[in-house]
Amino acid sequence: MDVAAVIDLGREALWMTVLISAPLLGVALAAGLLIGVIQAATSINEMTLSFIPKLAALAVVLVLTGGWQIGIMIDFTRRIFERIPQIFN
Repeated sequence: MDVAAVIDLGREALWMTVLISAPLLGVALAAGLLIGVIQAATSINEMTLSFIPKLAALAVVLVLTGGWQIGIMIDFTRRIFERIPQIFN
């Protein structure tokens, strides 16, 4: 396996990480921002108040996108296993 293949594999792994984590991170950011604005408007400074809505939003997004995320991970794993014979050439 040459250097270009290793770099390509690393680039692809990082891209898979971005694809899989983007929906969850985006929703967590949006929910946190919305709850922060509401807390600032109402002067409620309770740190634990934002935990449950964020957790609920993440659960909904995981239910909606979980199958797609698993499919992306399975495809990536298959491509990795297909590259194994090239390592020992």
